[in-house]
Amino acid sequence: MTDSVLIEGLAVEAIIGVYDWEREVSQRLLVDLEMAWDNRAPAASDDVSDALNYALVSERVSDYLVEARPQLLETAAEGIAGLLQSEFNVRWVKLTLRKPGAVPAAAAVGVRIERGSR
Repeated sequence: MTDSVLIEGLAVEAIIGVYDWEREVSQRLLVDLEMAWDNRAPAASDDVSDALNYALVSERVSDYLVEARPQLLETAAEGIAGLLQSEFNVRWVKLTLRKPGAVPAAAAVGVRIERGSR
């Protein structure tokens, strides 16, 4: 199966970072997700209950980032991948997590991971 559900550019304000000042302020994070999902059932039924609920996924990812307050992008990315696999039964996810403005000369820094199998 090669079907996917995409969420691109999900913006979340969260506390993340290793420096003392970073633990005091929210910073913008950008999340891109590609999740393996068999889209044949929702296509045939035209019923949202058969689809991967991207609104709920977006809300859960945002809540996780706000609540977790990780120091590292790597930690945040692993946590998001794990919750998608366990809570939404997503068997493969490709995730990009960016932190705009973290390095003044770069538009963003970030990490990209893939977990699971298609």
